[in-house]
Amino acid sequence: MRIILMGQQAFGKATLESYLDRGEDVVAVYCAPDKEGKPIDPVKEFALEKGLPVYQPANFKDADVLDEMRGLNADLCVMSFVIIFVPEEARDIPTHGSICFHPSLLPLHRGPSSINWPIIGGSTKSGLSIFWPNDGLDEGEILLQKEVDISPDDTLGSVYFDKIFPLGIAAMGEAVDMIRDGNLVKEVQDESKATYESWCKKSDAEIDWSKPVDEVYNLIRGTNPQPGAWTTINGAEVKIFDCEKSSETGGASGEVMSDNANGFTVAAPGGHILVKRVRPDGSGKIPASELVANGGVSKGDVLGQ
Repeated sequence: MRIILMGQQAFGKATLESYLDRGEDVVAVYCAPDKEGKPIDPVKEFALEKGLPVYQPANFKDADVLDEMRGLNADLCVMSFVIIFVPEEARDIPTHGSICFHPSLLPLHRGPSSINWPIIGGSTKSGLSIFWPNDGLDEGEILLQKEVDISPDDTLGSVYFDKIFPLGIAAMGEAVDMIRDGNLVKEVQDESKATYESWCKKSDAEIDWSKPVDEVYNLIRGTNPQPGAWTTINGAEVKIFDCEKSSETGGASGEVMSDNANGFTVAAPGGHILVKRVRPDGSGKIPASELVANGGVSKGDVLGQ
């Protein structure tokens, strides 16, 4: 099949690499327009290295852009990571239309931070969907889905990079095979089960130490590495990344119960959080033990005040 690949960043590049390794006929690559002062997108760089045509329209409603797409005579458009809205008129140009990757089990977790929120909410499963997009946000019919487990120690980083990313690349190949074989599954999403969450922002990542320890722990790992859970220590903002949860109890909410070579422990209702890696405001990530050693936090401090 003649494939248009639309994508950005690492996932877009990896999808393109996979398709070329499989011998797929990628006739063009579309990615977002360049931004002044920003590095060239990896998918664009790789496509140019391979001698593929690269297009970067800012608006897919433009008549010239649509004519350009029609001229490619594509069988399928694959949207591996797309940040620009692609309207129906453009999506329907290829013979079989367009399919799109989304890192959740739709209709759950529609929206841009769909890996963060299941972890923050304490879910034990998530996954990915490849669907036929419509003009709604992640609302199209499902072609295929894959499930992943979220372990108690998983973070945003491990769920994405170790689980969803590689599984998603394989699924993008499987999706092409299904369509090539005429297996055009189109399962309507159950709107009664649909959820939507917007971007997971800094304001969402502030730690409330009066919340149950499980909720605090899930927030920290669900925002590690982005946007990073944060609190204040003696008035200074500090982001918290790697941590462990224990069932040891005692202390007021947010109280630092111990500080040692492993970091420092903080009390929350129902348990303690051992903080192992932090980023003080204005600096890089450091072991929490360094913050202890330089006097940035001590036993008896109360975080978040």
